Amino acid sequence: MFGQPRRDLSLFPLGIVAVPSEGVPLHIFEDRYLRMIEDCLSAAPGSPARAFGIVWLSDQELKQVGCACEIERVLERTDDGRMNILARANTPFRLLERREDLPYPAGVVEFLGDIEEEADERAARDARELYRELVEQATDERLQDEALREMDAYRMAATVEFGCEAKQELLELRSENERLRLLTLLLQAAIARLQLAERAQARARSNGKVRFN
Repeated sequence: MFGQPRRDLSLFPLGIVAVPSEGVPLHIFEDRYLRMIEDCLSAAPGSPARAFGIVWLSDQELKQVGCACEIERVLERTDDGRMNILARANTPFRLLERREDLPYPAGVVEFLGDIEEEADERAARDARELYRELVEQATDERLQDEALREMDAYRMAATVEFGCEAKQELLELRSENERLRLLTLLLQAAIARLQLAERAQARARSNGKVRFN
């Protein structure tokens, strides 16, 4: 699959970035995208024709690297034809050229694999420990070592609300070690923001008074 151009990937330009393993809820209401999703649903599960690509449409441009997704389930169909679906992102791709012969956006894409490299255990350990700290601070859940060892950079990033610029940079990196190092910086910044927000909430609750109990 990697490195093989495919001429039948429909495209969904959106104001979001999806990374592999991320669940993406979508509300489909435009006729062309309803047609696109119906075409995907008509294909067998696991078939290449069931996939579509999410590409970030930023204020400046349509990004050339996106992520292929497959519809996991249809959550709702409304009486007026709209749909709520849950898609699962899986494989990064590069858009090579646009197609204009379909009733919805599509393009020729190249699926992207990672470079072969020796695993950086320190980078993985640092990112996972920071991810554990963030999850515990945000949810009071303590992740176990076994669960953490199964998580790569994408799986951790998929559960945190990073900005589009940061997620796009992660998506475009072809080195897991580089993704882990970038994720470490993003997690450090997220923890700092969370701690700042918690301090602000504590000050607001104190009503300007120092409390000792």
